[in-house]
Amino acid sequence: MAKNKASDTAFEIAFFETVLRRDPGSDDAIELLGGLYTKVGRIADGLKMDRRLVKLQPANATAHYNLACSLALTRRQSAALRSLRQAVKLGYADFDWMAQDPDLDPLKQHPAFVALLDQLKPQS
Repeated sequence: MAKNKASDTAFEIAFFETVLRRDPGSDDAIELLGGLYTKVGRIADGLKMDRRLVKLQPANATAHYNLACSLALTRRQSAALRSLRQAVKLGYADFDWMAQDPDLDPLKQHPAFVALLDQLKPQS
């Protein structure tokens, strides 16, 4: 079963890389490749796709969030926090996911991350 999942992911990557070669401005292909690359451990390639998507869609909160995740995975804490703050500024508000997202683990003890979570935490 695991082999099928790996081959499915490899197929998806090859497919979307082909789409991107044919249409370098395909927002959907860029976004999907960013996630797929990260999923298979190609963090640097995922980071490139996330940066590319943010350039194409600077007002996209999710694109900034994904960029923050890639930056956190590459241990670029300051840049990750800037991107995460920008995502929140643009409307990203999924407190629950941000608190548990394993991609953000490198940031979770950082005071700025804790403050950002406190800002988003639903008031009870």
